Amino acid sequence: MTALSPTRIAASLSAEHRARLMALAREVNFPEGTRLFQEGALADRFWIVRSGTVTLDFHVSGGRTVAIESLGPGELVGWSWLFAPYEWQLGAEAMTPVRTHEFDALTVRTMMDADPAFGSAVGHWVGRVLSHRLHAARIRLLDRYAPQGFDALF
Repeated sequence: MTALSPTRIAASLSAEHRARLMALAREVNFPEGTRLFQEGALADRFWIVRSGTVTLDFHVSGGRTVAIESLGPGELVGWSWLFAPYEWQLGAEAMTPVRTHEFDALTVRTMMDADPAFGSAVGHWVGRVLSHRLHAARIRLLDRYAPQGFDALF
C-alpha cells in the first residue's frame, strides 16, 4: 500500500476542517479537453478532483504550452485564488472527463479569516501544494531544457 500524497486533502486537513470546507462545495463536471483556467485570468474559484485527470501547464517561449503535472482524485486544482492579485499562474485542462468539487474563493478566504485555526490549516495545505507544484515545474523544465538533461546536472 502506498502512502497518501501529502498534497491531497485527506492527508492535509483534519476531518473537522475537511467537513467545514466540503460544506461549501458544489459539484461541477468538465468534459475531456475543457480548459478550467488560463494563465493570467481571474482566480476566483478552485477545485478538488473527484475523478478523472487534470493537467497543469504553462506557456513557454514560442507560444508553446508545457504540461508540468497531472492531478487526480483528492488533489487541489488551483492555488492562485489564495494570493493577491488572484490571477492564475498556470493553466489547467481536463485530460479525461473530470468530476470535481468547486469552491468559491472569496467565500473560503472569508471563512479562513473568520476562523484562524481553519485558515491556518487551509493555508498550510495550499502552501504544501504550492511547494510541490514549484518543484514539479522545476523538474519538468530541467528535463526539457537543460543542455544534457536533468541527469547530467548531478
